[in-house]
Amino acid sequence: MSLAQVKNAQIARKSVATGLLLALFGSIAFSGKAIIVKLAYRYGVDAVTLIMYRMLFALPIFAVMAWWASRGKPPLSRKDWLGVLGLGLTGYYLASFLDFAGLAYISASLERLILYLNPTLVVLLGWALYGRGIRWGQAVGMLVSYCGVLLVFGHEANLQGTNAALGTLLVFLSAVSYAIYLVYSGEMVQRLGSLRLVGLATTVACLLCLLQFVVLRPFSAAVVAPEVLWLSVLNATLCTAAPVLMVMMAIERIGAGMAAQTGMVGPLSTILMGIWILGEPFTVWVAAGTALVITGIFVFTRMARRPGG
Repeated sequence: MSLAQVKNAQIARKSVATGLLLALFGSIAFSGKAIIVKLAYRYGVDAVTLIMYRMLFALPIFAVMAWWASRGKPPLSRKDWLGVLGLGLTGYYLASFLDFAGLAYISASLERLILYLNPTLVVLLGWALYGRGIRWGQAVGMLVSYCGVLLVFGHEANLQGTNAALGTLLVFLSAVSYAIYLVYSGEMVQRLGSLRLVGLATTVACLLCLLQFVVLRPFSAAVVAPEVLWLSVLNATLCTAAPVLMVMMAIERIGAGMAAQTGMVGPLSTILMGIWILGEPFTVWVAAGTALVITGIFVFTRMARRPGG
């Protein structure tokens, strides 16, 4: 092997290692969102106000992202703008608000497990909307993962009653809303580019969250504990903007498949942070449910990529 080939191989290995680290840290940062939301709820703030502050602090970041990705590109058509508005509404505004609302009633661990079902919801929507087939291996993986969520939900329902059911429903609807975004965003990603689309759609979502607060709450509701403001800044930067960029950079280096596999650390990191920071109990039910969800999604994603299913 020549010196140039050795050097190229070293560069390739370094790129893969960097991509894996980016995917790992991005997944952990995403998972931290639930922990920060649960901490903020301890200061008496509600979901409408809390998500308003998160999006207020995230708005400049995503607006700059949209501007940067749009430089030198043709302006959006009316159809493109309607698409961006629709994706911003479903993928970031509605999904985020329902998630925040649900976290008021369930643990961060259960929330993360429900959101981790997102790939299965995308496949189910493809089957319902476009008649796309579901492979037997995917069906098995889905069954296993949903059993895991039901196991953890049953444990929380025994402790919290109907509140757990309401919180689970809200977070599940959040996952459905984001799955709708993923199903319909494919064509626009190809046309606009992922960075430009994410920047524009999240900017729309930020504005919708601000408008929601103005319509539903008096301005006096904006007076919150200083801790809520600092937690919202952390949520907007470390757990919202930063992981979006890290995961996108990871996909460029190692591909979407490997980045998704690395993302399996997400539920585990949420559980560990929930135990350490929030004092959430770690029971055999949570352990068993998490193992089932991760196993099911692993089988699901492997079978989805296998030729011929």
